[in-house]
Amino acid sequence: MTRRVAVLGTGKIGEALLSGMLRAGKDPADLLVTARRPERAAELRRRHGVEAVSNREAAKAADTLILTVKPQDMGALLEELAPHVPAETLVISGAAGVPTEWFEERLAPGTPVVRVMTNTPVLVDQAMSAISAGAHAGPEHIARTEEIFSPVGKTIVVPESQQDAVTALSGSGPAYFYFLVEAMTDAGILLGLPRSTAHDLIVQAAVGASVMLRDSGEHPVKLREAVTSPAGTTISAIRELENHGVRAALLAALEAARDRSRELASGGR
Repeated sequence: MTRRVAVLGTGKIGEALLSGMLRAGKDPADLLVTARRPERAAELRRRHGVEAVSNREAAKAADTLILTVKPQDMGALLEELAPHVPAETLVISGAAGVPTEWFEERLAPGTPVVRVMTNTPVLVDQAMSAISAGAHAGPEHIARTEEIFSPVGKTIVVPESQQDAVTALSGSGPAYFYFLVEAMTDAGILLGLPRSTAHDLIVQAAVGASVMLRDSGEHPVKLREAVTSPAGTTISAIRELENHGVRAALLAALEAARDRSRELASGGR
């Protein structure tokens, strides 16, 4: 049976999901979008050939609703949507820190809700999307969610109790790598390289290392040891990283991100 999917609050990530579904063969006639600004809605209609509607119209017409608004805007959206969402509609939330129970309390009894934490590489089809089922979501709803997110990267199913850790590690993860690349580029400049040269060297090293991690099946320690010769340059650098507590700082940083996700879940801002 053909299912209609609506992306609500279609920003960059929502548009990436929309594009992924279209490339995977979804008929544009089966896709709906909503946007806060009329000009944005017109742009999406022109670019992708999909129908732009109001949130209420999307709630009534679609079998699956993908909510891509920011966590602080979710309350107003649910207040608008709830009276119009049939109990059999699958609701997929991408809001960090907002548990499925929060949606279930505001929607019709028995509404299936799935929570997804993706990350910004969704924009280049390299996302990691962690999927968790709410109390009323079954295997069919998980499969439908995976079908939507698979065209833009990899998916993994986790218990919802792990979503705060996922947010800290994967949702925020790209920012840590960008921070590291920024610092290493500055180090390259300090060592006498032009910024563009330092940047290109570090970015390609990051890409190459990532592919080796993904495709080799080796533990990162083993890959690191392959670069670390006795009394060489690499071990000297790693000693300084350890002396400056880089490993401990990363552990503390991820714990802070997890704790902030929990605060958001409890209504903190």
